[in-house]
Amino acid sequence: MPAYDCIFIDPPAPYYDPRVSDQPIELKVEVPPELEGGTYSNVLNVWHTAYEFTLDFGVMQAVGEPAAGEPLQVPVRVVSRVRIPITLLFEVLKALNTNMTNYEATFGPIRGPQSPPSD
Repeated sequence: MPAYDCIFIDPPAPYYDPRVSDQPIELKVEVPPELEGGTYSNVLNVWHTAYEFTLDFGVMQAVGEPAAGEPLQVPVRVVSRVRIPITLLFEVLKALNTNMTNYEATFGPIRGPQSPPSD
């Protein structure tokens, strides 16, 4: 089973008691069977309000021929939208960084997309 970094910020009232705030909290994350396969995404669009960041994960669709002089428009279908409260954002970034570092330590550097060879 893969290792997960759980982020727990501003816990809801039933899970938080200030009398034991120094007591460690361990989350037991359960993924419902219908979500175990995950959702493929090759596009991420990020936007924000004063209160939250919204991450729209999407998949590029088939591209038609652009009209002469027009930019190529690539349609993207959003497959998942995740809203993250501002108070959680730095923890999300730290978890991503930690996991990326662990990945590279195991499998080597992550390479960005390569440009196709020119003729």
